[in-house]
Amino acid sequence: MPAPRSILFVTGNKHKLADVTSILGSEFEIKNHSYDLPEIQGSLQDIVTEKCKAAAEIVQGPVLTEDTWLSYNAMNDLPGPYIKWFLNSIGCDGLYHMLDGFSTKEAKAGCTFGYTEGPGKPIHMFDGILHGEVVAPRGDKGFGWNAIFQPNGHEKTYAEMDDDERNACSHRFLAAMKLRDFLQSQF
Repeated sequence: MPAPRSILFVTGNKHKLADVTSILGSEFEIKNHSYDLPEIQGSLQDIVTEKCKAAAEIVQGPVLTEDTWLSYNAMNDLPGPYIKWFLNSIGCDGLYHMLDGFSTKEAKAGCTFGYTEGPGKPIHMFDGILHGEVVAPRGDKGFGWNAIFQPNGHEKTYAEMDDDERNACSHRFLAAMKLRDFLQSQF
């Protein structure tokens, strides 16, 4: 059996690295490096494209980048890719209370991976979207906004699930499976 293909995942987030390694690690050797990449304003596709281009220029080779988002149906898909800044500003409790007064707490959790073989090469994107609802913060596992997102069909928030349970149903898992299928077809 050939050695696993090495992939450089450009992230400084140890939790994202652990998730991706857990999901793809048996078939690919996931290495990481943290670079200060631009966080532009724009559509999700624009954000992922620019991050991937910038990472490829720094590395001068193949890279994997990722952007995660949380969109509230009641707010026409805000905060979306800006969830990081909302979370840093108001925390999980504030994210939950943003929906006070709205009749729906429905939300979508999403992950988009960007992969390129290097500078000037095509950028391939892989999305994973999971529907659920925003609930009062529960649980102490996970990271980010995991404590307020409960996927449809589950009684637990991401932060109440262990890693294996969360990875088996997460938006990142859905996107990683599409990425895996693409990579397998390339190598």
